[in-house]
Amino acid sequence: MSPLISLPSRSPLRHAISLLAVAAFAPAVQAADLLTITQDALTHSATLNSSRSTFKSTEAGQDVARGALLPQISATGSAYRYDTLSSQSYAGSSAAQAGSSGTSSSGEDYNGTSLGVNVTQALFDATNWYEYQQSKKQVGQQALQLEIDQQQLLYDVSEAYFEILRAKEVLDARQAQEKAIGRQREQANEQFNVGLVAITDVNEAQAAFDSARAQRIAAKSDLQVSFEALERLTGKHYDSIEGLDSDLPIQPPTPVRRDEWVEIALASSPSIQYAQAGVGLAESGVDIAQAGHLPTLDAFADYSYANNDRDELRGHNEDLQIGVQANLPIYSGGSTSASVRENTYTLEATQYDFEDQRRFTTQQVRSLFAQVSNDVESVEAQREAIVSSRSALEATRAGYEVGTRNIVDVLDAEQSLYESMSDYADARYTYVTDLLQLRQQAGVLNLDVIRGTNRWLLDSNPVSLNMDDADNDMGAEDIGQRPKPPQS
Repeated sequence: MSPLISLPSRSPLRHAISLLAVAAFAPAVQAADLLTITQDALTHSATLNSSRSTFKSTEAGQDVARGALLPQISATGSAYRYDTLSSQSYAGSSAAQAGSSGTSSSGEDYNGTSLGVNVTQALFDATNWYEYQQSKKQVGQQALQLEIDQQQLLYDVSEAYFEILRAKEVLDARQAQEKAIGRQREQANEQFNVGLVAITDVNEAQAAFDSARAQRIAAKSDLQVSFEALERLTGKHYDSIEGLDSDLPIQPPTPVRRDEWVEIALASSPSIQYAQAGVGLAESGVDIAQAGHLPTLDAFADYSYANNDRDELRGHNEDLQIGVQANLPIYSGGSTSASVRENTYTLEATQYDFEDQRRFTTQQVRSLFAQVSNDVESVEAQREAIVSSRSALEATRAGYEVGTRNIVDVLDAEQSLYESMSDYADARYTYVTDLLQLRQQAGVLNLDVIRGTNRWLLDSNPVSLNMDDADNDMGAEDIGQRPKPPQS
């Protein structure tokens, strides 16, 4: 039976129905949120995994250092065959007088085995002890480095995430700006065609449109680059991510006093703790160098066993030696004293580094606290700037209609409005990233903070790279077919 309605194979209606059918049965793509992406990064980040491997390597180094304090046992063994041949000759009349030949030979062949076991145990070895203590401090310092890298990753992922949202809002503003100026350009062309405006108005509108289109293209490129930056951190591709709630509270940081943030940083910053651990490592280096002047004392036991099958011998030999041996370094060319001086200066350098890190962190926390506080006011100011710019645009348009303003004034007002929208988006996301960076510098950026931020994301407002620019790319038809004003 033929269908009730027959559609051409390439009809627009058939194409639309096919698209609807695909959309109906295609699974919905869930936009990724900040927490999910952060967890992906914690698992797949090459930088963080490298830091983890380095930490495990340092832990293994501690076992190496501890091994020097434990018993050292070695064994040797051999199996051999012993072959001998001796030949002697007698010269002159002495051989004849003896009534014997001038030469004689003899040989001996037998098999043998031997076994030796040596056991030593350090009773006193300050160098090995201090090296073991240093290895434990190295593990602790590397654990702090791992914490630094993890907090840095949390911030980098958050910054990359919100950079995408920032780029999308800027792109939205640029698209709206392009559309608005495009309408203004069309209006200028229509008015010129009926003789209401001069050709300069058309040219001004065209120039403004071209500039707006270039800004929109650049904003789209920024969005694409932002997605790629996020993928580099996680090693995964994301079709879309959740957008930020417009009701995000823009509040001063808590605690509200700058000095409290400094105190938190001095107590919690892994960067400061890492520098302090470096001082401890340098102190161990001095101890190791000074231990070169001290004697060592070892207990030892040597056992040996030997056996062979010589005809004239039977049985085996065994030797056992147990004792204590001491070694006292007397003079090593001055290298031990030089090593002490070297490590003392290294210790002094790490102390200065520690103090510098404390000052740097304090300055960073104070600056970021001030920046976040200013961001709160900046967001509010940018919000008011949008209202003012919109009012100014409406007034300028009204003045243009009655002839008191020209088209340049209108285009400038259009530009000002969309710049204010872009600046407002920039201010909001700067506030979020500055607040996260403040927490990072204070050493309190963790998954709980990410979860708290994640609650302000909406899956109903996803941001995707797969955007349909059919309505936004106004330049596709306009480049080759710009309205040409009639010749006057």
